[in-house]
Amino acid sequence: MTNDVTIPTVLHNAAAIFHARIVEDLFEKGWSVQPDYLGIGLAAVLKMRMTELEEAAALTPAGIGRENDNRIAKDIRRDSTFWLDPANSTDREYTELMEDLRLTLNRHLFLGLFEYEAHYALYPAGGFYKKHIDALKGGKNRIVSTVCYLNEDWQEKDGGMLTLFDRNDHSRVVNIVLPEEGSIAVFLSEDIPHEVTPANRVRRSIAGWFRCNTSSAERANPLI
Repeated sequence: MTNDVTIPTVLHNAAAIFHARIVEDLFEKGWSVQPDYLGIGLAAVLKMRMTELEEAAALTPAGIGRENDNRIAKDIRRDSTFWLDPANSTDREYTELMEDLRLTLNRHLFLGLFEYEAHYALYPAGGFYKKHIDALKGGKNRIVSTVCYLNEDWQEKDGGMLTLFDRNDHSRVVNIVLPEEGSIAVFLSEDIPHEVTPANRVRRSIAGWFRCNTSSAERANPLI
C-alpha cells in the first residue's frame, strides 16, 4: 500500500491537535503548555537560525516598555533579542505556524487577533526576567503570548524556568515550565503574570504576541 500523505499534511494535522488543546486550555484556565510542539525539522532550522544570529552579533539587549518609553533595565530583565524577519524563510516558516494558531484561536474563542510579532530571545548564564504582565489591562495591544523553546537537554538544575501565576491570585504559582526544546507556552497576555528565573546556562527561545488591531481614524497601530 502506498503512503500518499505528504509531510506538510502530517505537520498540519499535528498542529491541529496541539492547537485544539491550546484553545481548550485558554478557555478553561488562561494558559497552556504543550511539550514537543515543534517538529524535529522546524526545531533544527530555528536553532541553526538563532546560532547564525548569535555569531553575527545580531541580538541586542532587551528593554522594558514600548516605543518612546523603552529603556534598558538590567535589574528587571537580562536578555538579548532579535525580531523575526519576514524576508527570512526560516522565520516565515515559524510565523506561518503561528498564523494557523491565530486563525484557530479566532475561530473558537472570538479573540479578534489581528497580527503577530515575535523575537528570538537569548538569556545568558545569570539572565532573568522578573515577574510582569505582557499587556496593560484593557490596553488591547498584546492579547495572547507565546514562548517556544530551543534548548537541548535542559534540566531543572539549569534554571531559566518560566513561572506562571494564577490570573485571579497573582501570588499563586500555577505552573513552572521547563524550557525544553520544542515545547510551547501560550497564555493570556493581560491576565497571566509570569517570570523567568535566573538561567544557569545559555537559554534560547522565541517570544511572541498576538495583537488586536487598535487603529483608528486618528492613529494607525502598525506592527512594531
